[in-house]
Amino acid sequence: MANSSKRWGNQYACSSSASSMAILLFVVPLVVVFGLVTLLGPKTSNWVLISNSYPWLWNSQSSSPSLNLTGASNSSSEFPPLNDDVLGLRSSVVVVDMHSIEEAHSDDSLQNRSSSPPLSIEEAVPPTLEQPNGTRRDDYANETQVSIVKAEGQRKNTNLGWLEARLRRARAAIREAKFGNQTQDVDYIPNGPMYWKANAFQRSYLEMEKRFKVFVYGEGEPPLFHNGPCKSIYSMEGNFIHEIEVNKQFRTHDPEKAHVFFLPFSVTMLVRFVYVRDSHDFGPIRQTVRDYVNIVSGKYSYWNRSLGADHFMLACHDWGPETSNSDPHLRKNSIRVLCNANTSEGFNPSKDVSFPEINLQTGDTHGFLGGPSPRLRSILAFFAGGVHGPIRPVLLEHWENKDQDLRVHQYLPKGISYYDMMRHSKFCLCPSGYEVASPRVVEAIYTGCVPVLISDHYVPPFSDVLNWKSFSVEVKVSEIPNLKNILMSISTKQYIRMQRRVVQVRRHFEVNSPPKRFDVFHMILHSIWLRRLNVRVHDDQ
Repeated sequence: MANSSKRWGNQYACSSSASSMAILLFVVPLVVVFGLVTLLGPKTSNWVLISNSYPWLWNSQSSSPSLNLTGASNSSSEFPPLNDDVLGLRSSVVVVDMHSIEEAHSDDSLQNRSSSPPLSIEEAVPPTLEQPNGTRRDDYANETQVSIVKAEGQRKNTNLGWLEARLRRARAAIREAKFGNQTQDVDYIPNGPMYWKANAFQRSYLEMEKRFKVFVYGEGEPPLFHNGPCKSIYSMEGNFIHEIEVNKQFRTHDPEKAHVFFLPFSVTMLVRFVYVRDSHDFGPIRQTVRDYVNIVSGKYSYWNRSLGADHFMLACHDWGPETSNSDPHLRKNSIRVLCNANTSEGFNPSKDVSFPEINLQTGDTHGFLGGPSPRLRSILAFFAGGVHGPIRPVLLEHWENKDQDLRVHQYLPKGISYYDMMRHSKFCLCPSGYEVASPRVVEAIYTGCVPVLISDHYVPPFSDVLNWKSFSVEVKVSEIPNLKNILMSISTKQYIRMQRRVVQVRRHFEVNSPPKRFDVFHMILHSIWLRRLNVRVHDDQ
């Protein structure tokens, strides 16, 4: 992880950065205020019902009409839905109260899941749900029904109760979408095998547009807060922070109307201004984030009400997961929106969000989108990149300059364009570097090249909606020596289908300013919306 500190961009901020003295003037009062709120702030917490699952598959054999929009159950710790008020993620729902939410999320069996369902490239077939360890559904339902009854009995006619009631209506509408036709939409109608359940996704997206509200905490000053890079490999941090802060549709300035609460710090800026380079000491970053959480939890009641379960952070820097360790509730309970979506390092697909790493060198995508048709792509596969991390050396050892069909280079020859090579390749190899995420995945999609994900423990972006196996190839690190045979085994007909699907899903990865419907900004919000649908918060006060 420490090696990834070398990945520093020359352009960091969407807006001008403050001086080091300005940071000092912010951090010192932060510590002072923290001392006060520690003594005076509220400490009580209330109940949260949260599902441990992974969208979007309907289980036709379930006795309840619980929604699961992805396709397969592959976790030994999953359980079937308990009641018709639960919108399940993938195939399971685990209902817990606030006293056990930390333990539920710290269970390694829930965090270390495979990156995507074991489905064929051509078609996703819903599997039959099975109970782990022989547990009977009725037994499990009896054990957890107490929590459900208690939560229902404690609902009050408050703003929060009104919000939760609206979320229940949204969950019901998404379930019903399976049985109806898609709504006509002048902009875009999701359709095809690229989506786990296109009807349910469309309904969920429309419900998000109609209801979803985000409160952005106003505390903190740039460059650490309310700011981030927009012209670097970590550009999505600054892009999202900027867009959500100027957004008039989803942002609310009234926290009583908010479904989720955003902690607007930039990990990239923390690394640049707070971390002492090459010190390998994360203490200053952790302390800054810890102080910030304590300030907002002392000033507002919302963090303590759910212990952070309806809050989210967003980080594209490799150290995003490490930064979330600043506060135990931030890591275990909050929605962590991460580029570095590595299940072996604690990424939990049931509550965390994977979003794409996009290297916006110029701040936008102008000139990067589009490519020739499949018949004009003469190169089987292409990769060019530095040797860092454990996977790329293996790839280069087996394939660098050894096969005319697989153009694998550490350095491109002079006069050869990186993007032209991608545009004329059928498949683009996307091996992980120091961390699992790679900007090559989106670069491949932008140029119409079928991405080949070479990684272990990586959860691709928007896997709750997108069936990656329909438009990409997943190759285990152990299969790198057999890479050419794997790609050659894909028929021309199948490749053409995959390539067309890449072009179709590209809209979900495009960066627009201002954002456009179904683009990357809205897909990030939709993933957060899905996680919030499975968190139940109520006020005991």
